[in-house]
Amino acid sequence: MYPVSRLAAVQEATAKAGLDALLLTPGPDLRYVSGYEAKPSERLTCLVVPASGEPYLMVPRLEVPGAQASPAARLGLEFAGWDETDDPYAIAAARLGRVGRVGLADRMWAMSSLRFREVLPDAEQVLAGSVLGELRMRKSPAEVAALRAAGEAIDSVHRRVPEFLRAGRTEREVGRDIAEAILASGHETVDFVIVASGPNGASPHHGVSDRVIQAGEPVVVDIGGRLPTGYCSDSTRTYSVGEPPAEFAASYEVLRRAQEAACAAVRPGVPCESIDATARDIIAEAGHGDHFIHRTGHGIGLETHEEPYIVSGNGAPMEPGFAFSVEPGIYLPGRHGARIEDILVCTDSGGERLNDTPRELVIV
Repeated sequence: MYPVSRLAAVQEATAKAGLDALLLTPGPDLRYVSGYEAKPSERLTCLVVPASGEPYLMVPRLEVPGAQASPAARLGLEFAGWDETDDPYAIAAARLGRVGRVGLADRMWAMSSLRFREVLPDAEQVLAGSVLGELRMRKSPAEVAALRAAGEAIDSVHRRVPEFLRAGRTEREVGRDIAEAILASGHETVDFVIVASGPNGASPHHGVSDRVIQAGEPVVVDIGGRLPTGYCSDSTRTYSVGEPPAEFAASYEVLRRAQEAACAAVRPGVPCESIDATARDIIAEAGHGDHFIHRTGHGIGLETHEEPYIVSGNGAPMEPGFAFSVEPGIYLPGRHGARIEDILVCTDSGGERLNDTPRELVIV
């Protein structure tokens, strides 16, 4: 998953972008380049990737054994341990020498970015994502396989949701069962559980509450986590506890058609924003344009949300290896909501869904 060629590609891209170095502290950028999942703390861990020269991993000396046991050890990196009385920022600056532009990890803590500004006062700081984003959104076959496994794992949880979902239970009780099922499916972490019943379904990022689920109510269930590979799952299905109101069933059918059409529109060369427009136009034509209040999708990989974003204004053309969600929704404040979400990967011939549970309204 973390071949030496990836590090070489990052170094080449750093030079092409006119940067003297990337400084990658704990987070998805560091894990993408090195395979090392370091815990962020007040002690500096930083992979220094110069545009030319040998990359090295600065790490607190007490954490060197853990770094050496990680996939980063296969990259032939120098593990530059530093002691408690050292100033690791000053050490990094001295090793870098005079630099004009450096890329900082997108998730770098402010305490670290400000210290790097102090010790590299003449260097322009930019986001490392300006280099890594272009690489990370083009998934390799191994990454697609990891995302496919994540999709299969979260699908297995959605198949169990009808066991947990019934009138008289609270959203929180159902959410607790789902979280346990996510871990039982092989996920390493539970990243989020949304169980949004009745009017709560009109809030796309609701979460869970102590609201008691009522008979005849739609329930939006959006769940995701991370597998030991580091790759994420994310899938939404909408359920109904008994027969839903007729007007909800009608709007849900509009949503299902919109999601199906957007998935079918995926192919190389198609602008990302056109996928959004495909779903949005169908929903707007049915009179629900004002009720679709978010973008159609987001990229996914080592982060649940990353490039590319499926949204108006993103004219970037689809490419094989792009992995992203297609998740239109219809939300009626004070009444109910619905969303259908699949993860897709763009292939040479179209879009491959990585989720495969029923997209029709599931009545439990």
